[in-house]
Amino acid sequence: MLSSPLSGNVKSRRSSGFNTKKKILLGVAALSVIPFILSTFAASVTIGSGPLEFGQGSQQALACDPNVFIALGEEWHANPSATDSSDGFFRVRTATISNLNLDSCAGRKLRLRLIDGNSTELVLGNTPEAKVLQVTLPQTSPNSNITDSGSLALTYLTTDGQPITGTLAANVNLNVSGVSVYDGTPLSSGNADVMFYLDPSATIVNIDSGNVRRATVETVNNAH
Repeated sequence: MLSSPLSGNVKSRRSSGFNTKKKILLGVAALSVIPFILSTFAASVTIGSGPLEFGQGSQQALACDPNVFIALGEEWHANPSATDSSDGFFRVRTATISNLNLDSCAGRKLRLRLIDGNSTELVLGNTPEAKVLQVTLPQTSPNSNITDSGSLALTYLTTDGQPITGTLAANVNLNVSGVSVYDGTPLSSGNADVMFYLDPSATIVNIDSGNVRRATVETVNNAH
């Protein structure tokens, strides 16, 4: 029977049956074996230079929303070997920032990073320098879901925040209707999901979820 590597790293569950939110706490729970699994954990955040928010560290930054959560969506990625045709791993399919207040965070840039056990940022794009996924949140909260990555200005950034031009492997949705993938609560402008699809084709970006130890969420309140 297959099991997800993340079941040993973070608190995990399917998209229903979990209603406890604990910030900055990583736990362990059993995962059911299904083709697509959601693993959830509270946002572990970092401080860098510039007007970053959602911050905890040597300095405390003022967050536009201090209570956000991250859900990782996994799916089995076959990787047959010469000795075992069933070899593979659970790849990170999606990374969703949940419980986001769009009214408080209007117009800000929202950034996501995934970190391995050596505190190294994982590559999220189709070049080795692509370590950050960034979107720009709407100035006015939308009345319906946004599924056009271009309207959210989806882009890759380097570790130090420099934009990377070129073709994107990723997509993104901003959801304000339906239910949250984190805990099944109704979505709204005050409880939105930003769901990053790292690589829908699964041909370029295939991160082994067992290598993900934490994630960082940042917002930047500037026009550049």
